[in-house]
Amino acid sequence: MSTGSTAQIAGIVLASLLVIGAGAAMSLYFGRRAKTSQDWLAANESLPLFVVVITQFAAAAGGGVLIAHVGIGYSSGWSVFVYEGCVLVGFFLLMLIAKWLRQQRFTTVPDVVTRLFGENRLLTSIAALAALVVPFGWIATQFVAFARLFGQLTGIPLPVLVTVITIASLTFVLPGGLTSVAWADFVFGLFKITMAIAVALYGIHLAGGWTHLTETVPSRLWSLEGVTAVGWKQIWLWAAAIIPGTLTNQLYYQRVFATKRIGDARRGLAFSGLTMLISGVYAGCIGLAVRAMNPNLADQEDAAGWLLTQLPSWMLIVFAAFLVSTIVATSGAALQSVTANLTRDVYQNIVGRKPGERRTVAVSRLLTVVVSIVAAVLAVVFPQALPWLVATYAYSAAALAAPIFLGYLLHRRRTLTPATAIAGMVAGIAGCGTAQILDTTVPYAVYGIAASAVVLLFMAAVTSTKRAAAPAPAVHREIVREP
Repeated sequence: MSTGSTAQIAGIVLASLLVIGAGAAMSLYFGRRAKTSQDWLAANESLPLFVVVITQFAAAAGGGVLIAHVGIGYSSGWSVFVYEGCVLVGFFLLMLIAKWLRQQRFTTVPDVVTRLFGENRLLTSIAALAALVVPFGWIATQFVAFARLFGQLTGIPLPVLVTVITIASLTFVLPGGLTSVAWADFVFGLFKITMAIAVALYGIHLAGGWTHLTETVPSRLWSLEGVTAVGWKQIWLWAAAIIPGTLTNQLYYQRVFATKRIGDARRGLAFSGLTMLISGVYAGCIGLAVRAMNPNLADQEDAAGWLLTQLPSWMLIVFAAFLVSTIVATSGAALQSVTANLTRDVYQNIVGRKPGERRTVAVSRLLTVVVSIVAAVLAVVFPQALPWLVATYAYSAAALAAPIFLGYLLHRRRTLTPATAIAGMVAGIAGCGTAQILDTTVPYAVYGIAASAVVLLFMAAVTSTKRAAAPAPAVHREIVREP
């Protein structure tokens, strides 16, 4: 796509800087609420329900929605709702353990695993690695998505744009960690919801209205049939990949840990999942609108970029602000999640350092900068090679799904050992890798999760012991004396 005029470029840059500046100001303001290291790492159970719902949406609806999901809408119509529906199912399944997660006052996913199976450095190490690879992949891919999209719009070199988005992400995280990220994401999330609906309606208008769209696009895409237009094989592949990935994504867990009220843990996930359907409205409408205007794109993922060439200058500038808010909200949330893992699980639990409050926050901020620099370097040096990071979803789910959910079901009845979880995790990673090498039809994450579950159940039967029944509460009997 060719770059815009000088006036358009100036408007896009100005709008982007205004969004980044607004995000930095909000982060500084809300970051003042972070008084302790627990506030920095986990928002210390301070987030109201409405903030949890919107910040979940803001963290989850990133660059993938802007490009890949619009591509699904272009080629398969309303099938994009199946993709979003898989995320919704994952949120609903997380509701099963949400109240327990909130009651236990966890900070990271490895905290969950070690609470279920016992303290062990090797166990913490594997769980920490499995938990942080997904958000780290999100950081790098968001940086690349921003640089590519805005490089096409403005002609600014990729390294410069990666530097800009890196600095923007740091301004979200450094002031107050999850406390500042969550509140800034809440404000940006409201903006994203408003803009998603507005852009979807404008896209349909640009295509000549809904009537013209339905006359131009095959009915199998825009009618009710469009929900399954992508084909049942692809639907099964999405379900097998996205649901487990949602169930083990630490970004979602952290917002459950941070709810102000225990009762909000489940409600927050339910409403967040329903809010994600807004992404389906946006991606489906834009995809169908572009299909009506240009049905001959060589690559379905070019649909979002092609739409930009059709927007008037004022809309392009507003849309640029929408893109920046979408990407920086997700990258900031992912950056804080990785830092929480490194601080809590690696620095404190594995290395064994137990610094004071100020030292913990200082270390967290230093790690935030280091992680962002590493992700930025990868985005610049390997901008073509980052799709392999999609595999991190599979390996993370293969390592964590069975230990978390089977461990939760078993721990009330049996005393579980670290060896049980370690064996299950190793089996999951090995099963995932073997299936990937064999290039199986079924997603290799499924084989990994199955292998992990089988080995974990076997080890639990062999090594664990039944928990002793809790003693019955003493019955108080009032002694009545004869007169």
